[in-house]
Amino acid sequence: MKTILGLLFASLLLPFSLLLAADVNAPWGQAKLDNVEYKPNKVVFDVAVSSVGAITSVLDRVSFLNTLYEADPFESSIVVVLHGNEIPFFAIKNYAQYKGIMNRAQSLVNNGNIRFRMCKLAAQGHSFKPKDIHGFVEMVPMADAEIVRLQREEQHAYMQ
Repeated sequence: MKTILGLLFASLLLPFSLLLAADVNAPWGQAKLDNVEYKPNKVVFDVAVSSVGAITSVLDRVSFLNTLYEADPFESSIVVVLHGNEIPFFAIKNYAQYKGIMNRAQSLVNNGNIRFRMCKLAAQGHSFKPKDIHGFVEMVPMADAEIVRLQREEQHAYMQ
């Protein structure tokens, strides 16, 4: 009788002890995927980065967001406002060095709803004039003013 009760007790404790062991490693369980459908939207990316890896990450995010929005040129708009140390990547004279990044950025513009805008003041701070920057980039007088304008006048959501 003791053996049967002992086995019964042990069989009841085993799942409980496994549950406790699992809680140590994942006390809140596991995440569940929520398959949210995203409608096309207007977004402005505020970009001031310093490395090839960082601008590549921005391009990845812009591209993925555009894919989620099904590249809808009527309902979505993605504007990337450049005003940091990434500016030299977009200079014509640096094309050979940053060819892969520039080809990718330009191909994003070909979709029709993605635009790159560069701050003229920030470009000047890097000794560049509009004529020094690739033609798929639009030059604007000031990045901050452009970001505010896009948010207020064109209802773009802010992304950093």
